[in-house]
Amino acid sequence: MMRRTMRGTRAFTTAAATKAAATKAAATKAAAVVLVALAAVVGLAAAMPADKPVDKPATKPDADGFVSIFNGRDLTGWDAKPGWWYVEDGALTAQSTPDKPCKECNYLIWTGGKPGDFELRVRFKLVGGNSGIQFRSQRRPNWDTYGYQADMDAPNQWTGALYEHARGKVSGVGEKTVIDADGKKTITAIGKPAELIKAMKTNDWNEYRIIAKGPEITLMINNVVMCQAVDNQKDQAARDGIIGLQMHPGEPMKVQFKDIRLKQEPVAGSR
Repeated sequence: MMRRTMRGTRAFTTAAATKAAATKAAATKAAAVVLVALAAVVGLAAAMPADKPVDKPATKPDADGFVSIFNGRDLTGWDAKPGWWYVEDGALTAQSTPDKPCKECNYLIWTGGKPGDFELRVRFKLVGGNSGIQFRSQRRPNWDTYGYQADMDAPNQWTGALYEHARGKVSGVGEKTVIDADGKKTITAIGKPAELIKAMKTNDWNEYRIIAKGPEITLMINNVVMCQAVDNQKDQAARDGIIGLQMHPGEPMKVQFKDIRLKQEPVAGSR
């Protein structure tokens, strides 16, 4: 009886050990499968390109030396008056309506620096009203600015002209204006305004190009030179400053800007 019991116990123990070994082997195999799958996932993730950050503009120049200063998604890198600027369809947008009139000018201001010599390319669309692109400008309280503006308006009376807050029109469409140290202007015709403005597509997307190098400023719309200035006026001509986009008071309007690219050049005489 005792021998029989011991044999039975030994058999039971052997079976239990065999079952435990089988269970351990199965667990080891399952763990190996999990590790292989995990490694495959990690390898796939490593092979895939990392997502481009959505909260910062591009920081590397493109093949032409331009850097994007608007990420197409939000207001990162720009300072806006609350309640006015937002992103719509990949464009910086401001709009006034009869129910929401704009009573005083405000500007969306780029916070990335104060460019001196540069080329700025901006696609814009204006429906109604008046707007503009500030450059080499000073910042003023309450999202205001003071300085040069590449102008635009719905009737195209100012579109393509170089305006400045202190002196008004610096150079009109079809003009090259040279200003000496004392403020005296010498104006030369470079085209007929009525012909040049035909480059502008009303209520549609256009491209503004602003080229500033030393005292020389050139404004282009859709690759057509609209005006030029050589500004040497003492205590008035600016050589660097902020960039801003204008929301103008007055009649209902909507303005949008996108594909904003900047190429900065070394300032003449600097290292």
